[in-house]
Amino acid sequence: MIAEPRGSTTLESVPPVASVGMTVLNRYSRLGASSRLRTIQYAAYLEATGIEAAFQPLFGTAYLERLYAGQPKLAEVLKSYARRATQLARSRHADILWLEKEALPWLPWIIERAFLPARVPLVVDYDDAVFHRYDLHRSALVRGLLGHKLDHLMGRAALVTAGNHYLADRAYAAGAKRVEIVPTVVDLNAYSSRSVAASGEVTTIGWIGTPSTWCEYMAPMMPLMSALAGAAGARITAVGAGLAAAEHSLLNNLAWTEDTEVARIRAMDIGVMPLTDTPWARGKCGYKLIQYMACGLPVIASPVGVNAEIVEHGINGLLASTDAEWNQALSALLRDPEMRARMGREGRRKVEREYSLEVWGPRVAKLLSEIPTKKQAGNR
Repeated sequence: MIAEPRGSTTLESVPPVASVGMTVLNRYSRLGASSRLRTIQYAAYLEATGIEAAFQPLFGTAYLERLYAGQPKLAEVLKSYARRATQLARSRHADILWLEKEALPWLPWIIERAFLPARVPLVVDYDDAVFHRYDLHRSALVRGLLGHKLDHLMGRAALVTAGNHYLADRAYAAGAKRVEIVPTVVDLNAYSSRSVAASGEVTTIGWIGTPSTWCEYMAPMMPLMSALAGAAGARITAVGAGLAAAEHSLLNNLAWTEDTEVARIRAMDIGVMPLTDTPWARGKCGYKLIQYMACGLPVIASPVGVNAEIVEHGINGLLASTDAEWNQALSALLRDPEMRARMGREGRRKVEREYSLEVWGPRVAKLLSEIPTKKQAGNR
């Protein structure tokens, strides 16, 4: 696997290679965090190595806006799949095909394989355990038709990049030729540490996510968190929960936008990431923790999956499994601003070392530039 990053590398130090044409089939436009973070944000580093990347989403911004509003339209989904079929047909002219998760969600492998260009090297990226949508589905029909689809796709790829060990282990088990762990990272130019809150300011417990993750992970914690916040004279801020979050006198429910997300995180004092210990949750890449830490916040997280690697208990944050542990962790940070500041500093340092685009941009570009292409083979 790729070595643990120890320092940053500038764009100028990325060695150029002969021009390579890469088709990148994203799941979403920039509005989708997974696409923005796992592929799109590497564009400048790819260009610096001589890779000309054409980003082509399956679902556009309008679809995502309707999805988050709970108003997806079947006609738009069908139009998106027709567009993807065209994208796949044109990708046969590319030197490399970089695929986010899969090309045609919810269609069997026999169909996806027929659309994939046979002679173009394939790179596939995973930042979620999307295979569990199929192999753990309640329908036996779905499990039968799709349960091993992504295993076939991983086995077909020249390279699988995985956001954590859980996802990498699945790729290895599927027979992937090469697997590299690439964490989800942030651009330090967009993130700066918050200033220490002045004495007397209201302390804020913060969370960022989507309506679905609010319902699954945060809503069950609200009785405990609101009780502690009320007793401490604190408040709770949710960014991105939308209509899924019930109104509460202590809750600031704020809309998510790419332009405002960092400012809204910096206005928090404590960042939280509760999870339940499920196969799906074990595949998560801890992005919100990395965002909090990049802004100099102390964090509290469930020790599920990669969370236990990102959070060093007692150093840059606290790990909590039970309600009692969450109570203890939140109480400690709510009453101790010096602890919050110390852990926040340590968290920022860890992001700078291990979870920054400045470190991983050149590394990802190098991985992709090493993929053998037909053009390179012809020049030998």
